[in-house]
Amino acid sequence: MKLIAALLFSLLTFAQTQKTAFDKATFETYLRYVELFQGPVDIKIEDPKASKYLPGFSEVAVHFSFDSGTREKLYYVSQDGQNIIQGDVFNIARTPFQFNLDKLNLQDQPSFGPANAPVTIVEFGDLQCPSCRAEAPVLRGDLREAYPEKVRVVFKDFPLESIHPWARAAAIAARCVYRQDKQAFWKYYDWDYDNQEQITPENLQSKVMDWAGANKLDTVQLGRCIDTKATEAEVNRNIAEGRELGVTGTPSLFINGRKIGGIPWPVMQQVIEIELKRQ
Repeated sequence: MKLIAALLFSLLTFAQTQKTAFDKATFETYLRYVELFQGPVDIKIEDPKASKYLPGFSEVAVHFSFDSGTREKLYYVSQDGQNIIQGDVFNIARTPFQFNLDKLNLQDQPSFGPANAPVTIVEFGDLQCPSCRAEAPVLRGDLREAYPEKVRVVFKDFPLESIHPWARAAAIAARCVYRQDKQAFWKYYDWDYDNQEQITPENLQSKVMDWAGANKLDTVQLGRCIDTKATEAEVNRNIAEGRELGVTGTPSLFINGRKIGGIPWPVMQQVIEIELKRQ
């Protein structure tokens, strides 16, 4: 096991409250001291789980909530609760991105390309995001033309609600389209980015319904799904998954687990070729 850790430190020994096992209160006190937070911060510490990557240590997920947003970190804690590692753990015999792959849920997600393709690209995207619109022709055009049998693309929702007021509603509608017709999702994806500048929070649903009618979807069923927000839980799960993976902006791509931002086609092609050669 080869360990690469960004930070390795020992818990302070408290004279009156020394612990012999993991203790959340002691752990939180130490984290607040290490991080030197400016302003109020709420900390939620998950229960320890045995680490698959570092024998003898437990994984402890910690959620930090600030006025400006949230952040998640993962710590590895020794069985006696006295030693902490923050960083990445690698096994030379496995992909260095296995940790990300283990967290990515690809079941019943919009995708194109062969399911058994040697390269899988997962996009966390926002349908109102201009950068995602710029990335879309790369994924839908260049990529499909160059690697029709070697690359699979999976889309996961990550609406940036603080700056994009209709992104969540668009994601819910997209999931409703996907429920009704899986292939129609990609027509919606393309239509959304082609018409992004004309869409507003007020006209989104009417434009979606017009598009659905033109593409022969059941508009009554689709309208009911959108009105009841029947797919919102699916969107929320993708957002939570993205946050756990450290996604903060869009587009965020995971190429065979390697996290990378939006990139131009020549760079994406280089990364894909590296993955193909490795395999």
